[in-house]
Amino acid sequence: MTYLKDKKYYYNRELSWLEFNTRVLEEAADKTNPAAERFKFLAITASNMDEYFMVRVAGLKQQIFSGSIKKDPSGMTADEQVEAISLKVHDIVHKQYSCLNRQLMPELGSHNIKFLKFSELSKEQKEYTKIYFNTTLYPILTPLAIDNSRPLPLLANKTLNLIVEIKGEEDTFAVVQIPNVVDRIVKLPSEDGCCAIFLEDIVIAYIGKLFTGSEVLSAFCFRITRDADLEIDEEESRDLLVEIENSIKQRKWGAPVRLEVDKHICDASYKFLKKQLEVEERDIYKINGPIDLTVFFAIGALSDDPELFDEPMPPIPVPEFKGRDIYEAIREKDILVHHPYQSFDPVVDFVRISADDENVLAIKQTLYRVSGNSPIIGSLIRAAENGKQVTVLVELKARFDEENNINWAKKLEKAGCHVIYGLVGLKTHCKLCLVVRREEEGIIRYCHLGTGNYNDKTAKLYTDMGIFTCSEAIASDISALFNCLTGYSKAIEWNKIAAAPTDLREMFIKNIEREEKNALEGKPARIIAKMNSLVDTGIIRALYRASMAGVHIDLIVRGICCLKTGTEVSQNITVRSIVGRFLEHSRIYYFENNGSSKLYLASADWMTRNLDRRVEVAFPVDSPELRQKVMEILDITLRDNVKARIQQPDGSYKHIDRRGKEPLQSQREFYRLAKAEYDKLRAEKEDDVFIPVKKAE
Repeated sequence: MTYLKDKKYYYNRELSWLEFNTRVLEEAADKTNPAAERFKFLAITASNMDEYFMVRVAGLKQQIFSGSIKKDPSGMTADEQVEAISLKVHDIVHKQYSCLNRQLMPELGSHNIKFLKFSELSKEQKEYTKIYFNTTLYPILTPLAIDNSRPLPLLANKTLNLIVEIKGEEDTFAVVQIPNVVDRIVKLPSEDGCCAIFLEDIVIAYIGKLFTGSEVLSAFCFRITRDADLEIDEEESRDLLVEIENSIKQRKWGAPVRLEVDKHICDASYKFLKKQLEVEERDIYKINGPIDLTVFFAIGALSDDPELFDEPMPPIPVPEFKGRDIYEAIREKDILVHHPYQSFDPVVDFVRISADDENVLAIKQTLYRVSGNSPIIGSLIRAAENGKQVTVLVELKARFDEENNINWAKKLEKAGCHVIYGLVGLKTHCKLCLVVRREEEGIIRYCHLGTGNYNDKTAKLYTDMGIFTCSEAIASDISALFNCLTGYSKAIEWNKIAAAPTDLREMFIKNIEREEKNALEGKPARIIAKMNSLVDTGIIRALYRASMAGVHIDLIVRGICCLKTGTEVSQNITVRSIVGRFLEHSRIYYFENNGSSKLYLASADWMTRNLDRRVEVAFPVDSPELRQKVMEILDITLRDNVKARIQQPDGSYKHIDRRGKEPLQSQREFYRLAKAEYDKLRAEKEDDVFIPVKKAE
């Protein structure tokens, strides 16, 4: 079926991602979300866009520079993609600031919180800013003149700067960096509510004090986004850790890929920056408001009014572990944990308790992204100090976490852990922890396998799933996989798991093709797949063939989706995306298999990089009780009619029409179910307690 390679059946990856960021922006505009949460979503769209330009757009520009005319599956060259991206991003930027200026700022005002321009300040407030400038800002600020002997300084990636025009015989300019060592939102004295001003507005108001003896004609904000994608030759590198450390230092000085300027910038300053930075017109964005909307991640510091925030949803304890020995609980049955609705504490406790348990002989774990003050790493260090065999695979190539991971790797090594820095040419992305324990009946291996990172911070923000098990078949597979990662063992035929880059792709294709065959034979056939991104053309073509055979396919894809619905080859495929309070991150794959269904959790999305260039693991959910739980999660997700959006044939997404239907928001429903399950168990335990009857007085 070579016609399935036709470009008309594929949506461009980069434009699909922009559609996802548009869905996040919709949450900022959603009046049912509290005000501070709407600002948070707006800040997320800006943070997302920064990384998008630093990596994706930068990569396309490198292709253009090299003269590549190669087309992607949707038929677009790199230059065509950059042009389309520019048009789309300019539209998104307009929507971002329209949302900020027309909706969010007035909404803040209704809560008596105001951002003021310098001209709007009272006499008392101006005096406050004057003192603040003289005592705090003036000693920090450094004006950098630009002339024949002093070229435009090399400005770091994502820093906020001022381009200052000085009166002279010829165009004379200087640059002042807005300091990032003090808060950008400055609270002002106010007798009525909360008033604030942006730091750059204070600097601009007193900019003349930095140029005594000269006349300042204008000062406008600008910001540069640079190419920050690391290029590392792993084959030639003698020391991967040193090579990555050196590359990180260069990241903030990469070539400019985007220039953001104040909408009101004067023509002379605009032309000067454009020429000096050598950026194209399509890469310049005129901003109608404060540049860099990530500043609004700090909006919560202005007020503690509960009406501004989501209702708290503290993670619920996992009932199976409550008041029980962790090993005993796992020996009794496999245990599913669903974050962030259920607490991440059992995962942390699993490593913490094992570090101090005298019967634990060894701990092996993969780490991709961990928190800045990770309790898991602290436990691994303590385990090594306690004389246990500790093996940790730290992935140094986890993008934008390289520096953090290098620091942890050094500390782990210093404590006596065996630290592996990943494999040449592959990122280790699987989420595995293996504990080897000596017990009366012999050696027992306890495992945790997850869909998300061992990060106690993001576990409160991302939806992920994990399973605790001491299944000998699973434990044997995980032990063998660690031997492949740390030694020279060859990949074997697994008992239960499937792993990339060896057989994970084959497993998925085999299951999709089985559904296709069953449909053609008139047997029950269905696929439900939940993931972050769907990009791989091999998987997409297999899904198209299954769809044409009559397989009913429900895809839940949070972000990028290059598969197109609404075509003659995808009539039986529905794609939905859920964007809500928590970041959807879990990967679940279900195949009907003529009544003997196959159900997997995985660390991998259906992306070429996950299937071919990473170490990933998919693991089956075999326990009938856990299968029922996971299927209920899929069912509720598919019934979400509040935060779910359905992909349209043009690649855009629309909310579900829920007229006449009860609203169902899956994330809230999962929290309700987790709480109900825990409350039920607690009530049952209280009923079991013998309480003596007191004698009546």
